[in-house]
Amino acid sequence: MSLAKHRVLLYFVLLALTVVFTVSGCDQNEKQSQTGLQTKPKIVFGDCSWDSIQVHNRIAAFICENGYGYPVDFVFGETLPIFQGVLKGDVQIYMETWIDNIRDAYDKALASGQVVDLGSNFSDAPQGWYIPAYMVKGDSERGIDPIAPDLKSIDDLPKYWHLFKDPEQPNKGRFHNGPAGWMATSINQDKIKAYGLDKYYVAFTTGSDSALAASIAAAYEQGKPWFGYYWEPTWVMGKYDMLRIQEPPYDEERWQKDHGCSYPPSKVTITVNPDLVKTAPDVVEFLKKYETTLEQNNAFLAYMHDNECDAQEAAIWFLKQYPEEWRKWVPAAVASKVETALAKIK
Repeated sequence: MSLAKHRVLLYFVLLALTVVFTVSGCDQNEKQSQTGLQTKPKIVFGDCSWDSIQVHNRIAAFICENGYGYPVDFVFGETLPIFQGVLKGDVQIYMETWIDNIRDAYDKALASGQVVDLGSNFSDAPQGWYIPAYMVKGDSERGIDPIAPDLKSIDDLPKYWHLFKDPEQPNKGRFHNGPAGWMATSINQDKIKAYGLDKYYVAFTTGSDSALAASIAAAYEQGKPWFGYYWEPTWVMGKYDMLRIQEPPYDEERWQKDHGCSYPPSKVTITVNPDLVKTAPDVVEFLKKYETTLEQNNAFLAYMHDNECDAQEAAIWFLKQYPEEWRKWVPAAVASKVETALAKIK
């Protein structure tokens, strides 16, 4: 075959390949434009072991996917590993950053620009000492009269110790403490001594988180007295009407001395990898407006517990239960897409 014929043949081969790749590229672009998801980067949420963050992840993910068209995924891990994932960019969004639990690492990362703080997810999460509300206010529907109408603060506790008699030490009241090994369990023991309540109460160490919750549930269902440590948001606080005992306001000096004051407020924020600001600025704007209340958190956790459902179902329940809340976070066009997606879920 002559050189000229070789050139002609090569020309037609190259032309054919160009047409194939062009058509293939157009077809791929058409598929991307039809689905929308392939044209945007995947957003990865950091899942941890507690329920509330998993629900928040799925609330935000549902909006990101159905409202903004981003593919989403979840990576499971504990607090510090997930935070490290945000620093590395393996995780883009950390919906519940309990700052006090990782204070040193968080402050360093924030100062160096390795993470971006988008603001509070929900108001300061309290922890402290609680009693059932019916002890103070009564419960007419269940025929329960108030047996401690003046019990409001730690100063009132010596007067009412007999209502909480410890089965093993009946000359003292029982304070339901956390499980052994918890920092809060040790702090509560310090508090009892600091308030001079060791003369009236014994700290009963529960075996586990679930055992502590079960002790509240058992007492509440029977309308009996209960006194002990707990925190929010939790399904317990969403299901039962509990009152927190008043303590002196948090004071750093007193806290360092003997913990003789209220627990310090816990700040819970939404933290993201800085690259998200560039790759998904619309999502960042949405997350800046994302904020829930403590009551709403308690409510969806109680729903999750009572209905034995997973985090995805609880997230859908939240979106259907509080439309006036999440609509404020996003533009009207995005809200419309989310509502359309929700309407398909029965």
